[in-house]
Amino acid sequence: MATGELTRESPSTGLEGTELQPGAAVTASGRVSVAQMYEPVTPSGPFTTAQLARVDEALTLASRETGLDFSIYVGELGDDPRAGAESLHDSLGERGDNFVLVAVSPGERVVEVITGAHAKHRLSDRGAKLAVMSMVASFKEGDLIGGFVSGLRMMADQAGSAPQS
Repeated sequence: MATGELTRESPSTGLEGTELQPGAAVTASGRVSVAQMYEPVTPSGPFTTAQLARVDEALTLASRETGLDFSIYVGELGDDPRAGAESLHDSLGERGDNFVLVAVSPGERVVEVITGAHAKHRLSDRGAKLAVMSMVASFKEGDLIGGFVSGLRMMADQAGSAPQS
């Protein structure tokens, strides 16, 4: 066996004389088993998995710290970016009262922050504008992810801790 010699003949499979592809073998039952390379699907978006993990962590921490729900949208907002962002926020329904949506359209060079009715009392317009200015500074340097992370931290700081029930 150590030299690679066959110790017994394999059962008749009807494959005699057929050359198997690399990674294929005939099992004892006569079935052909083929090994195939597994290649995981990679994200097709503009961000790497590590970048998405950074943003997800920043969203989670901001939401956990403040009790508000933060969300980020990256994409086209249409002819009227403010209306497009408000439409996205409105699609949240009643849950939207507690949401802060950061909508960014890099192609249009637009950043909109939409706050729900409850979130508006916790995050002032001034606080949101300061966070947007920080994000835009990072965006200009080509650091979209860093801009999101710093903007979320600033908005969470401005909103403060979740009120105790």
